[in-house]
Amino acid sequence: MTWKDIPPVPTSQEFIDIVLSRTQRRLPTQIRAGFKISRIRAFYTRKVKFTQETCSEKFGAILQSFPVLADQHPFHRDLMNILYDADHFKVALGQVSTAKHLIETISRDYVRLLKYSQSLFQCKQLKRAALGRMATLIKRLKDPLLYLDQVRQHLGRLPDINPTTRTMLVAGFPNVGKSSFVRSVTRADTPVEPYAFTTKSLFVGHLDYKYLRYQVIDTPGILDHPLEEMNTIEMQSVTALAHLRAAVCFFIDISEQCGYSLKAQCNLFKSIKPLFANKMVFIVLNKMDIKKFEDLDPESQAELESLTKSGDIELLRASCATQDGVQDVKNHVCERLLAERVSQKLKAGTTNSGAMGSRLTEVMSRIHVAQPMDGVTREVFIPEAVKNLKKYDKSDPERRLLARDEEEANGGAGVFNVDLRKDYLLADPAWKYDKVPEIFDGKNVYDYIDPDIDAKLAALEEEEERLEKEGHYDSDSDIEDESEEEVLQKAEIIREKHRLIRNEAKMRKSLKNRAMLPRKLIKKPFSQLEDHLDQLGVDTEEIGLRARAQVQPTRGRSITRSRGATEDPDAMDVDTPKTAQERMRSRSRARSQPATNRRDDGVQDIITRVKAERVAKLGQRKMNRMARQGEADRHIAAAMPKHLFAGKRTIGKTSRR
Repeated sequence: MTWKDIPPVPTSQEFIDIVLSRTQRRLPTQIRAGFKISRIRAFYTRKVKFTQETCSEKFGAILQSFPVLADQHPFHRDLMNILYDADHFKVALGQVSTAKHLIETISRDYVRLLKYSQSLFQCKQLKRAALGRMATLIKRLKDPLLYLDQVRQHLGRLPDINPTTRTMLVAGFPNVGKSSFVRSVTRADTPVEPYAFTTKSLFVGHLDYKYLRYQVIDTPGILDHPLEEMNTIEMQSVTALAHLRAAVCFFIDISEQCGYSLKAQCNLFKSIKPLFANKMVFIVLNKMDIKKFEDLDPESQAELESLTKSGDIELLRASCATQDGVQDVKNHVCERLLAERVSQKLKAGTTNSGAMGSRLTEVMSRIHVAQPMDGVTREVFIPEAVKNLKKYDKSDPERRLLARDEEEANGGAGVFNVDLRKDYLLADPAWKYDKVPEIFDGKNVYDYIDPDIDAKLAALEEEEERLEKEGHYDSDSDIEDESEEEVLQKAEIIREKHRLIRNEAKMRKSLKNRAMLPRKLIKKPFSQLEDHLDQLGVDTEEIGLRARAQVQPTRGRSITRSRGATEDPDAMDVDTPKTAQERMRSRSRARSQPATNRRDDGVQDIITRVKAERVAKLGQRKMNRMARQGEADRHIAAAMPKHLFAGKRTIGKTSRR
């Protein structure tokens, strides 16, 4: 039962405010006449469809949250019919469902019209018309929504009654002591007053008997008149009696202080007796402290005894004021109810072919109670030592000492350990403190321990010392082996080479901001190749000559071309050596390298350069404070721009949006 979790149902005006404010919040107006007509149509179409989806979602949630009467237990279904009128309840939910479908129809029609609108004004008018018709439909739901919210509040206050659990039902005339009995045997805080119809609805309490939970239902009082004339309060009791499988306790006030005669109470029992079919019924004679059964006149006694002639009805006695017999009534009813439910389940297991029946049959077939076959009756035997055993009393100096007393006398926990082997039952008491054998691979390890192992070990050590003194273990191992020494040296060289290769690779990996190049694109000088080949023992003279011969023609052509361009009889001799500045100018320069050092250009001395650097740092300070790399940095690092956190506005300009 999730009736207490039904969310509140808003009124029609609250519903309209919720839907329209959500639409405006999710789709704020951002449209102007200069936009393309397709964009304007799409915007207002979204407005209409979003409003319809919000209405459908809210109405659907209302319809889903309320219980469907056809799916409820017959007790709950009839109870809701009595309290809320099932027809009225269905009509209210039907009106909400109809409004949901009508709003969806309006949305489809106006979306179709917006598809062919020609201007911003036409789109806006169609949108206003669609939302207006939806709001009109919601306003017409004023009464159904109000009624459903009242039903929701009342459903949340209903007691949580489980129709399938162990139940005790208390019924009878008003003011006969029903609520006092429920208050006495359960934890329910039922109202108890000295006037009739104090209880106006069903109250539920719970009690525990033999580790099982029972629910006790206190019903309102019933008067002796036809079913058609009963009011809503009495019909709740009739519904509970008709639909709940429970043990019925019909209370009768034999003192007649409730305001109704004993004969009228007996007539009520006879009139509602058809509701007790297939139920255990107990007649509880209450207020026995005022008037006892024996004090009644013979006619009244005969009248009460006539109610139990069928044999299925028992007569119990109690007094809720003095609590005499209340617990006996509770225990007797719970015991009978438990036995009845067990017998019904066993009967269902033998007759039905359902899951419960098959499970019970399977369990019963596995249970076997062994009985002695010799026919000898074995009486109960209690040893004399157990019979003569005195009750333990800590204050008695002659009491028997427990392990706890020994522990306290010998230093307490952590100092004294209890002897757990003292009470071992063994064939020989001397075995109690033997070491437990260790088992390995299913065999006792102690069986394989040689008791003379120490003597044998000492003899073996003496023999080893004698052989060592005689030189039995001397060999040529101390003589240096040249081949082995050479292998060790080569291994050390290889290890050193590996260390150098790893170190070089590690240095190559620390590129910082430089690009990572594949190995085949990295250029290596020819001298590095020669060094590597020399280390491997390869003669590199021929390789070097061949490499220089391949490079030489290119140099020759460039030199000849340069000489031919400046050839003149009066020119300087070509073999004249050039100055260092001329060689620097003739050498080709990479494009990324500047021609001069800008740090030193235009600076007369070191003092001027320090001053210039100081001015540059002062100029960069503002850039650093604004987290800019330089004057050309135009990046704006806005964590949350204005249009993301500016909320909906009511009055004022909207140009900044």
